Amino acid sequence: MTTMNLVVPCYNEEEVLFETSKRLLALLERLIEAGDISNESRITFIDDGSRDRTWSIIEALHAQNARCGGIKLSRNRGHQNALLAGLMTAQGDVLVSLDADLQDDIEAIPRMLAEYRSGAEIVFGVRHKRTTDTFFKRVTARNYYKLLRTFGVEILPGHADFRLMSRKTVEALRQFQEVNLFLRGIIPLLGFKTAIVEYERAPRFAGESKYPLSKMLVLALDGITSFSAVPLQWSTRIGALLAIGSLGFGAWAAYARIFTNLTVPGWASTVIPMYFLGGIQLLFLGVIGGYISKTYAETKQRPRFIIEQTL
Repeated sequence: MTTMNLVVPCYNEEEVLFETSKRLLALLERLIEAGDISNESRITFIDDGSRDRTWSIIEALHAQNARCGGIKLSRNRGHQNALLAGLMTAQGDVLVSLDADLQDDIEAIPRMLAEYRSGAEIVFGVRHKRTTDTFFKRVTARNYYKLLRTFGVEILPGHADFRLMSRKTVEALRQFQEVNLFLRGIIPLLGFKTAIVEYERAPRFAGESKYPLSKMLVLALDGITSFSAVPLQWSTRIGALLAIGSLGFGAWAAYARIFTNLTVPGWASTVIPMYFLGGIQLLFLGVIGGYISKTYAETKQRPRFIIEQTL
């Protein structure tokens, strides 16, 4: 019998946790009664340094039902680190990661189990449509996935962190020690046999999104700079083109000064190159600085999470 553990990162989720646990426990009971999973299957909630009553609710859920477990991180480490903490700590033959906001369709989990029994070691939950998103988010998400694939990053469009992983793949993930986490880019690198289960993403049940635009941009940049050196290569190429262009501009300025009287002395040769090249230099210094900061974080080898308490 397969033992399944549902891994659920939580950050300030007091408004939704009771409903989430109710639905997930009902799903577990149904699968146990059907003989699809063992009676040892459970749920592991990871409290990512919440500032509300999230951890006290997890403790209450654990007291009411032993199937509900909990991991309390010592401070907020971000969704990806909290999820990794759950994957590295939770027991079970298969681990299914999903968000606490009930937007991931839990009815897709039995289909994930069926794919696992058919031989898949990793089963990705992929959104069939993005009807619950705003027009802006749909357009930016679609173009972001295209950009990542252009940069050579292995990523599934429409897949976030709703997935099933076998124990074998979780142990393989343990070998990845990088601090700058982008799990939806790391997991495909593991190899093994994979499968896809499509689902419809529901609106958030309650509470507010924990991924506002600012955090989405940070995650997007992490996805690019953690898996691709293409921006650095583009910096070199564009720098070379600008150098060639500057020579051409200098030749044009010399021609205009010698053979025409259409130029204002010193203006074109000073103002245009100064602003243009200065902006480009600052842009690519930022790109290089981004990679250097990631290298700095990796070399320190600080722990990605610290567990304060486990239920």
